[in-house]
Amino acid sequence: MMKTATIAELKSELNNIPATELAELCVRLAKFKKENKELLTYLLFEAFDEDAYIESAKQEITRQFEEMNTSNLYFVKKTLRKILRYTGKITRFSGAAETEVRLLLFFCVTLKASGIPFETNPVINNIYLNQLKKISKSIAGMHEDLQYDYVRELDTLK
Repeated sequence: MMKTATIAELKSELNNIPATELAELCVRLAKFKKENKELLTYLLFEAFDEDAYIESAKQEITRQFEEMNTSNLYFVKKTLRKILRYTGKITRFSGAAETEVRLLLFFCVTLKASGIPFETNPVINNIYLNQLKKISKSIAGMHEDLQYDYVRELDTLK
């Protein structure tokens, strides 16, 4: 079985490879898995404009909320988890705490405005409360100036 190299070893080796070979490796990596291709797309085309990236993610979240089957709370729960998986992926690509906070706040605001009676369903309510906890944790690691605005917005959701 092949031993996987550490990040430090990979970085060291990548620094020694010519640019054309490095580009070929990136393309090969992108072909291997969809998420690698999505990450490479973010890094090459969207990382320079984080606000536009967040806005496009918000549009996708809104679209998923609009297409949600609300006839049964079971379907609502499944769709909410799907939206949160998408949000988590977008946040991982960015790596910025502010992106995570903005998207999760948007998710919570949209859920509250959707009219779904999530307070009456313990599973959906826990999903909502867990997002509030995650937001609080991310806000705590941010700069003080940013914290104030986000804490005020978070307090309106509690």
